[in-house]
Amino acid sequence: MPAEFQPAEIVRVLSRHQVDMVVIGGFAAYLQGSPFPTADVDITPEASTANLTRLSAALTELDARVRTEGVEGGLPFGHDADSLAAVGVWNLTTAYGDLDISFVPTGTQGYGDLRRDAVEVTLRGVRIPLASLADIVRSKAAAGRPRDLRALPVLRELLARQGQARNAGD
Repeated sequence: MPAEFQPAEIVRVLSRHQVDMVVIGGFAAYLQGSPFPTADVDITPEASTANLTRLSAALTELDARVRTEGVEGGLPFGHDADSLAAVGVWNLTTAYGDLDISFVPTGTQGYGDLRRDAVEVTLRGVRIPLASLADIVRSKAAAGRPRDLRALPVLRELLARQGQARNAGD
């Protein structure tokens, strides 16, 4: 049986291990007002060996496994900083739900690019950086998947409202 999706717990474990990352994708959009629910947490980690070592420790605590169609609970996998860095995208399942790791999401240049305009939010007492709505829109437009294209009009409207709110405060 798949794990109940508890995104705050996934983020809490990553934070406790001091993983430098930006939360991206649908969950980041949801935390910034998107009405579209999501079933996973997507992150872009900073790619240094030290950070990926911390990420590996967090994945161990999360009981992360490779998500594979037809294999309930996923496949166990050994991981360390080098093995994590060797693959551009990891689709994992954890004790708290699905976690996807993308080092260079489509339409971006990776962690540094996303971190520059990230917004900080607090989720159940944990501070986390979220990709900005502008970066989420840029990535979803570049990916061009049908579900991303369906979300774009709403995300662009949220982005426009953010800009209007900022301008009203000037």
